[in-house]
Amino acid sequence: MPRSIDVGALAGQVLAGQRTGIARAITLVESALPAHRPLARRLLAQLLPHSGGATRVGLTGVPGAGKSTFTDAMGCRLIERGHKVAVLAVDPSSTRTGGSILGDRTRMGRLAESDSAYIRPSPSGCHLGGVARATREAMIIVEAAGYDTVIVETVGVGQSEVAVAGMVDTFLLLALARSGDQLQGIKRGILELADVIAVNKADGDNAGEARVTARDLSIAMKLINDESSGRRTPVMTCSALTGDGLDKVWGSVEEHRSWIDETIGLARYRADQQVEWMWAQIEGSALDSLRSTPELLELGHRLEEEVGKSTESALDASVEFLVTWAKSVSGFEWT
Repeated sequence: MPRSIDVGALAGQVLAGQRTGIARAITLVESALPAHRPLARRLLAQLLPHSGGATRVGLTGVPGAGKSTFTDAMGCRLIERGHKVAVLAVDPSSTRTGGSILGDRTRMGRLAESDSAYIRPSPSGCHLGGVARATREAMIIVEAAGYDTVIVETVGVGQSEVAVAGMVDTFLLLALARSGDQLQGIKRGILELADVIAVNKADGDNAGEARVTARDLSIAMKLINDESSGRRTPVMTCSALTGDGLDKVWGSVEEHRSWIDETIGLARYRADQQVEWMWAQIEGSALDSLRSTPELLELGHRLEEEVGKSTESALDASVEFLVTWAKSVSGFEWT
């Protein structure tokens, strides 16, 4: 990223659909450098009026469910219908080194070759929710660039990986037929958020088991779903390898989006998501202030040592830290 960034020119490149401009724009909004934050806000302000027209789908699933293969197959299918598809694929970051493989493009070979597709792998970093911290901003950028379908592929299923549901229109859960307790790998919280469920790899010898898993999930969803909404989460089988069932899955995605528009209103639905985004930004800025204040860093290390030696309780240590942080907030330079 160059030291001097012409925000207006960069916005123009994004609106023109230039891939280098899109990449630089996403890099800017992902940057943790304080000097880049006001530039990112200016860029997003220029692009926001040109976004919002895309179908937003969040994709999650247990490890090995074939999320990248599914995205590759579904993306190519949508492009054949005349759509432009952007994939924001989030790779898990190492908790020890912070590194990330970012290898999703290698598993989406056909889609990556298409001029009507844009794939952006990003590290999840320390951000919970199965998404990178700037995933919402990246969605604005690719929508402004003319992509009418945005697929956010999350890290996988976990207790905290539900943030994607707060930024997409439809939350698609990709399940996998397994022997034994098929549902054990899927948390109840994920099932409660799922708008569409597809059991992947329903081909060959796995087809029968996939149907059994779909039946079990349908029963589970009857117990979980709130019938007052008037909608029951559809469960179906598909195969990203053969293409069987993919049209039905996407049909359910479109039906869910229509249901939102008819019952809640898509504009209202997304406005509520913006409120959640606001609080996410506030929390992120608060964490940044903790990490960028030398006094707090030093205090945190001291308290860690004292709590570790049991010379101070965790409760007392947390109160001391928060009181010190509250006193330092007024001097923090918000960018």
